[in-house]
Amino acid sequence: MVLTVHHLGRSQSERIVWLCEELGLDYRLKVYDRSPLLAPPELKKLHPLETAPIITDGDVTLAESGAIMEYTLVKYGEGKLVVGPEEKNYADYLYWLHFANGTLQLSVSRNMFLRMAQLPAENQVMGAAVSRREHAIGLINDRLKDNEWLAGKEFTAADIMTVVSLTTMRLFMPYSLESYPNVIAYLKRVGAREGYKRAMAKGDPGLAPVLGAEAPKSLM
Repeated sequence: MVLTVHHLGRSQSERIVWLCEELGLDYRLKVYDRSPLLAPPELKKLHPLETAPIITDGDVTLAESGAIMEYTLVKYGEGKLVVGPEEKNYADYLYWLHFANGTLQLSVSRNMFLRMAQLPAENQVMGAAVSRREHAIGLINDRLKDNEWLAGKEFTAADIMTVVSLTTMRLFMPYSLESYPNVIAYLKRVGAREGYKRAMAKGDPGLAPVLGAEAPKSLM
């Protein structure tokens, strides 16, 4: 039975496509188009969560990108892209792996929903949300000052979990990275990875990865 990745175009599920490419897995990719912005009915039928990513692996159907990441790494990763508890940077790896969804993506998505509600920039709630997003990105920028990757010298699953909030999510919540030179350099390294190139070409053909400093044009 081949692992199947159900990927919604221009979404956080690119993480799982990228993971499979970095691991060199023999997997099946099924891409779904947005309808018009949300997941289409055929994807929603796969799991009660009704959103991507979703994987099917034999009798297993699993949602939540963090859970899918861990499942795939443990079952198929053969020790790749992780840092073990015996390593000095184990805590760093865990921190940034969970920072991706626990802090960064939450702050970006909060800004997106407030923007959809058309809150003006001078609104106190909007201002606080922007401040939290900028603080989160600033922490990443500081981390990357003396580290090539988030866990340290080696590229890991923590990077795969993090990048989408700094790239593709900016199509829905445009923001600039001009104040974060270390993040910009980091995204340049990401864009040079063959696994990332293959993943984006397969999962989002025709989409130029959002790797630059400037705020992209919004899809909304």
